[in-house]
Amino acid sequence: MCIRNLTGVRTLPDTAAARLAYAGAFIKNNAPAPRSMNLAPEAPTVAAVSVTDMRERIRRKSRLKGRQPEDAAMADVAQLLGPRPATGFRRDLLIEYLHRLNDHFGVLHDRHLVALAQQMNRPMAEVYEVASFYHHFEIVRGEDAQAPRLVLRVCDSLSCSLAGARELLAALPERLRAAGQADVQVVAVPCVGRCEQAPVAVVHQCPVPHATVDTVLEVVESKPKRALARHPQALIAINFDVAALAEKSVPVPPGEVSPAHADLVTYRAQGGYQTAAALVNGEMDAEAVLAAMENSGLRGLGGAGFPAGRKWRIVRDQPAPRLMAVNIDEGEPGTFKDRTYLERDPHRFLEGVLIAAQVVGTEAVYIYLRDEYHGCRALLQAALDDLRAEPPCPLPHIELRRGAGAYICGEESAMIESIEGKRGEPRMRPPYIAQVGLFGRPTLEHNFETLYWVRDIVEKGPEWFAGFGRHGRKGLRSFSVSGRVKHPGVKLAPAGITVQELIDEYCGGMLDGHQLYAYLPGGASGGILPAHLNHIPLDFDTLQPYGCFIGSAAVIVLSQHDSARDAALNVMRFFEHESCGQCTPCRVGTAKAAALMEAPVWDADLLDDLAQVMADASICGLGQAAPNPIRCIHKYFPHEVGEGPWPGDLPKPRNSPLAEQLPPGGKP
Repeated sequence: MCIRNLTGVRTLPDTAAARLAYAGAFIKNNAPAPRSMNLAPEAPTVAAVSVTDMRERIRRKSRLKGRQPEDAAMADVAQLLGPRPATGFRRDLLIEYLHRLNDHFGVLHDRHLVALAQQMNRPMAEVYEVASFYHHFEIVRGEDAQAPRLVLRVCDSLSCSLAGARELLAALPERLRAAGQADVQVVAVPCVGRCEQAPVAVVHQCPVPHATVDTVLEVVESKPKRALARHPQALIAINFDVAALAEKSVPVPPGEVSPAHADLVTYRAQGGYQTAAALVNGEMDAEAVLAAMENSGLRGLGGAGFPAGRKWRIVRDQPAPRLMAVNIDEGEPGTFKDRTYLERDPHRFLEGVLIAAQVVGTEAVYIYLRDEYHGCRALLQAALDDLRAEPPCPLPHIELRRGAGAYICGEESAMIESIEGKRGEPRMRPPYIAQVGLFGRPTLEHNFETLYWVRDIVEKGPEWFAGFGRHGRKGLRSFSVSGRVKHPGVKLAPAGITVQELIDEYCGGMLDGHQLYAYLPGGASGGILPAHLNHIPLDFDTLQPYGCFIGSAAVIVLSQHDSARDAALNVMRFFEHESCGQCTPCRVGTAKAAALMEAPVWDADLLDDLAQVMADASICGLGQAAPNPIRCIHKYFPHEVGEGPWPGDLPKPRNSPLAEQLPPGGKP
């Protein structure tokens, strides 16, 4: 029935009868008919569907996927968030909204997270990933989940451990049960920033300095619920002149948690805000202020040590709009200087903020304060309210942001991520924060204490600040001293002082029955040095040849009754707990190192290899600096871990986890 043309190609028949027969053969053999024949296919048989079935199908398809918010939860969230702004709830305030829920309910219920996501018009996964990142947010599921009546936090970082925190943690649960307080939850937490008052417990938000089982029970009984267990506030106003304390100790009455402070009236009566007002009103030259900052030698006092004046120039040269971010996430174990100054003199810091904002030309300022400082937060918010009510000059936009328990947010880019309402994970560089920082704008990032000194340097002259110093160093340093000394606290000493001079002249010597055995010159990440190196000047760049650095100048003193190996293990566990988990060398390396360091005899080769990988491959300074204590034990205390003498010199240490990074050409 088919014919072939001269080329041998098969073609269709050319008669009607032949074409019909050909199509029938195709149908019979289940072969599709050629498209050119336009034969309609047989209609398929469709089962009858009832109206009820059709309605159910439509209803099922119209349902939204995922968990939907409950009406009661939506009402709870709406009440705590307040009226909805015309432009919607801000994405960067997510952590602040989570705090409102957590403060009110004691925990974060999953139903409220769903409602919050709906209110903010954000994916539930986005809200959950932020809430689950921060230690101070506990997410609970189910209708029956309840918050504990009180949470009792006991610091187990190094200074508190030396003072008996482990014994306190072991004894408290049983004593609470015996006292009928079994519904109080006891939690071990990292440093709460009160190392000079070790051991420290915190009943909800109320700190208990020099805590014992009896004093903790007394606070629990007197403040039986969250609404009562607040940080007490000082009502006394004083004139706090920090310049008068140069080369002295900041006085701290025993057991004090709410010292008297300088309010706005007192501060302005002593000339406060006159410099900021003169600068903003054009009565003072910004270039002269910038020159004073450069000539003073003031460097970043959060751990990095970058020259402050040079940083101002770098950011000022970037295109507008520019922003400022202030870091008061003082989480380095052993550090409490920022809190000490802030709770006594908040307006001196705020004047430094105004001066820096005017010189650099920043349009808005974001102050990031660690969540553990409840008293400081209330004090600083009140100071801002007073300043706005009676401004000495036009003010930039200033927002106070609250951390949520993450040490890594002391790293500049992680802090900026947190201010933007995200997980506090460090960014890769470049671009640098000075170029692309907060909300994608050039950002001046500073530590609290750096700005705290600005007013005095401008008014007294750069020579005043640079005139202090010992052993060839210049400037003042606020040392947070804790451990086995008679008088711990903040010591405003000359840069370059040695640890022995610091102990003898400022701390009243070692505790009775104790002799200097070792010390940490720069907090948890700054390394550990033996007593025979008590002559090294304490300042930027002086400790690196010994495998250490000064960081935030947190000095923790150990005696012959302590073990340097145990101190190194304590800080490594801290790093394991505080690793953000973003990069494998830090996330896995800190956990593996802590496990290896528990052995009475260390595997030196394996630990050294691990330290090298962590230092070389971690994204940020936490993983890079975490191996410093390991290497110091290898070098200076090999007898404690069953090793022989360490050959050669230590590698140059990585900088503080809180170190700032600036674009090429901006290095000191």
